[in-house]
Amino acid sequence: METDQKYPHRAIKPATRITTEPALNCSCTGSRMVGFPVAVVLPAGGSGERMGLSTPKQFCDFLDRPLISFTIEAFERINWIQNIIVVVAKECIDLMKTIIHKYSHKRITLVVGGQTRHRSIFNGLKVFTDSQVYDSKLTKPEVVIIHDAVRLFVEEDLLLKIATAAKDHGAAGATRPLVSTVIATTSEGCLDSSLERAKYRASEMPQAFLFDTIYQAYQQCSDYDFEYGTECLQLVLQYCGSKAKLIEGPPTLWKVTFKRDLFAAESIIKESLSQKACVITGVQQDAVQLAHCLEKTLTQIMVEVISTPVGEEVSCIQNISAKEYRNIIYVIVNDTDLQEIKQLVESIGNTSLPILYPVVVIMVHLNKSESMPFSNNMDELGAIRLLAKEAKQKNILVYGLLVNYPKDTEKWNDAVANVCLIAGTLIKDRNAVLAGQLFVA
Repeated sequence: METDQKYPHRAIKPATRITTEPALNCSCTGSRMVGFPVAVVLPAGGSGERMGLSTPKQFCDFLDRPLISFTIEAFERINWIQNIIVVVAKECIDLMKTIIHKYSHKRITLVVGGQTRHRSIFNGLKVFTDSQVYDSKLTKPEVVIIHDAVRLFVEEDLLLKIATAAKDHGAAGATRPLVSTVIATTSEGCLDSSLERAKYRASEMPQAFLFDTIYQAYQQCSDYDFEYGTECLQLVLQYCGSKAKLIEGPPTLWKVTFKRDLFAAESIIKESLSQKACVITGVQQDAVQLAHCLEKTLTQIMVEVISTPVGEEVSCIQNISAKEYRNIIYVIVNDTDLQEIKQLVESIGNTSLPILYPVVVIMVHLNKSESMPFSNNMDELGAIRLLAKEAKQKNILVYGLLVNYPKDTEKWNDAVANVCLIAGTLIKDRNAVLAGQLFVA
């Protein structure tokens, strides 16, 4: 990397960049607006040594998707954030471009980072000021948010509070109470002193700054700051005299640091994905009855029943897409022809739903025939497996669930309870290995 001979910590040409324009159908949350331009810088150049993996942690996969994509999505869904600057190591540029394209991320500018955290952040800020280097047409924001690429659980409410506080105070940052006492040790490894925990806070991300303030701080800071510093709030206090407004953040601000954190993050996301589902039926009375039984019995999931007459499948898909249903239970009666479920899977695959998260489709076959031979069930299993194999390529997980209709009321209630148990488990686990299996309630 070329450097300025007078200021060797400042790169002359620190970046390669790509920019994706906002999509007209970009799904943004809320209706909040701010009265000033805001951008985000996501430093993502870490090596992830503490993770103990060869892959940097920001590129580790869970739910078949790299961690950094989840963090980008959290900002991408907020309509008042104009630009998202992602700063990665030079050797990860092509990988990051692939991620942006595969998951249809928008408003992204990709920048090559430096050797340290502060160098990477400064490179990210320069995209708004060094137009000759970056050939950039991005408008300089009034406020810039800085956030870690491996802190994927960040909510709009907190971002709005911190951005607004930065506008008023010059800088603002999230904090959390210390959970352990901080101590100092002697060179011999003995206790030297301890801090009074109630007086101190853990500095977290996100942080936000008036753009000119943080940029000025980086222009003035020393080589030592660039090499060993980690706290942006301290930089603006030291070089610009701006005392940051501190805002207590929620417990979800934790950072993915160790391998176990990936499992915890996956569990949280699966839990959030399993909060709602839709049950689709035709107009047959038995199917509608079962659907409403599921609606009453799946108490931990918000369920909507959609009874769709033949020929109105398009409006059904539009409803699923608009409400972002990623859990779909499709009820059929006696019919073992999978043509309708194939059309449903194909239609879902043509929406944006499975791009970011796996969509679960559970085909519930209500069998009222007492004489259906066992061979029919085996044929159905083979057909479901073939369909599931094709659907998995589109990030759609298809499962089959056979319910033999009992005439006895008590047995019917037991069957409904079993359907709820199996469906609820499949929705929550989202286990790709089990896709294509036919379960019996």
